[in-house]
Amino acid sequence: MADAAVRSHLRFILNGRDVTLTDVAPDQTLLDWLRLARALKGTKEGCAEGDCGACTVLVGRLTPDGGLVYEGVNACIRFLGSLDGCHVVTVEHLAAKDGHLHPVQQAMVDFHGSQCGFCTPGFVMSLYALWMQTPNPDDRQIETALQGNLCRCTGYEPILRAARAISSYGGTEKDPLLSERETMIARLKALKDGARVEIGAGKHRLVVPAGLDDFADLLEASPAATLVAGSTDVGLWVTKHMRDISPVIFIAGLDELKSISVKDGAVSIGAGVTYSEAIDTLGQHIPALGPLIARIGGQQVRNMGTIGGNIANGSPIGDTPPALIALGATLTLRKGKARRTIPLQDFFIAYGKQDRQPGEFVEAVHIPIPESHEHFAVYKVTKRRDEDITATLGAFRMTLAEDGTVASICIAYGGMAATPKRALAVEAALLGQPWTEATVEAAMEKYADDFSPLTDMRATADYRALVAKNLLLRFYLETTSNAAPAQVSRYEAA
Repeated sequence: MADAAVRSHLRFILNGRDVTLTDVAPDQTLLDWLRLARALKGTKEGCAEGDCGACTVLVGRLTPDGGLVYEGVNACIRFLGSLDGCHVVTVEHLAAKDGHLHPVQQAMVDFHGSQCGFCTPGFVMSLYALWMQTPNPDDRQIETALQGNLCRCTGYEPILRAARAISSYGGTEKDPLLSERETMIARLKALKDGARVEIGAGKHRLVVPAGLDDFADLLEASPAATLVAGSTDVGLWVTKHMRDISPVIFIAGLDELKSISVKDGAVSIGAGVTYSEAIDTLGQHIPALGPLIARIGGQQVRNMGTIGGNIANGSPIGDTPPALIALGATLTLRKGKARRTIPLQDFFIAYGKQDRQPGEFVEAVHIPIPESHEHFAVYKVTKRRDEDITATLGAFRMTLAEDGTVASICIAYGGMAATPKRALAVEAALLGQPWTEATVEAAMEKYADDFSPLTDMRATADYRALVAKNLLLRFYLETTSNAAPAQVSRYEAA
């Protein structure tokens, strides 16, 4: 699509007004623009890394089927370049024109859900997103919606009481984002002109491709460009590491990367599918992956972060690669018009290095669904249960022969090496052997042949080595305590 029409400005809607921007830096965050350029200072900066939720705003985007969804996102790590064709809603937009507070705001006031008030706008926006989707949520739904919001002074109980009471202040049918949805869909569709966006020149260039073919052409011509989908990782490169990420190609709006399908015993997921979009399908077909995804950041992070990005960035502590490796997942890589498919485990070569040629990108991941006789489990270990920074993550898939010996086994870990990696020596020690505690304990001694873990802020090398062994033992105990094949996901605080 090299002949795509080109425009030199971003277009989106802020609260109720159309916005056109012609001067946008590739690394300009939504939070900085809201506070500094538009003086909308209800949105706060707390951590600047997507952890505290004080900067939560809603972003409405058209879905591939023509609908409109609003999601809470972290404005501190969301780049302006990713907002073309979107509707941004800040806390200032909630109160009615006559000054009456929104039901979410009034509930927070009446139930004393705010003390210093710094975190309050973020809580309000997260609860607003939940209330629109689920007007009468249960406690579990409320807690899930607030996973990405931190309160340092009020405590959570008053906020939970407020969340339970929102609908008593008014129904969703009168809420503007719901009652005027068809109008907003029409406005957003009018912004989708099929043009490529290019702002700036040379190294300081910001590009939003017109479509997938256009993106492939752009990346082939500029292979050194930084690709930004969810920005949950790249955002921190800017806010914490002060890295220059220019030029940038923003791909979050490419519908062609949003596909999810189940066919021939596998789940195929486009590289632009977010965790929130994938969790239901993956949880239905591979039950252990549902709880794993639910522990990746807070709701705001899951609304932005993509499985494709989690793979493509090659982090040694990425949550999804070990589980997908254990499942035998494959990747479709694309360069220009050419595509190739490789096993996911072969994609990771060394720290910061993947089997991806210049101009090539991850287009999709294909995940085999375990057979009914297979055992599959994922275990994630962190310093505390509600922390998304992984110390060690182990994934196990196994089948047993009729005589009780191990017919096949795949074990993969994150946090144990410079890349997500299989425990090949341990697998070899188990294959063909009786599935007994003695066999497992003997195989545990082979971990030293597979891994030489590092000591860092998350855990010591000795701790990681011990945890890795214990996770295998746990897998053995769980598969022998229940006659049915296990598809579980466990998380324990260290």
